[in-house]
Amino acid sequence: MTAYRCPGCDYVYDEAKGEPREGFPAGTLWSEVPEDWCCPDCAVREKIDFEKQE
Repeated sequence: MTAYRCPGCDYVYDEAKGEPREGFPAGTLWSEVPEDWCCPDCAVREKIDFEKQE
């Protein structure tokens, strides 16, 4: 599974952990997160801004 980082606040969405408070259970792939989803910590950055972590 892959992780994606918000460049504004360094929040990380980890596919393995999901984001239960946002309605994404563990194992939710990044491709399954809606395109209009915003960072839950800073709400400034949108999904398109997130950077894939290697």
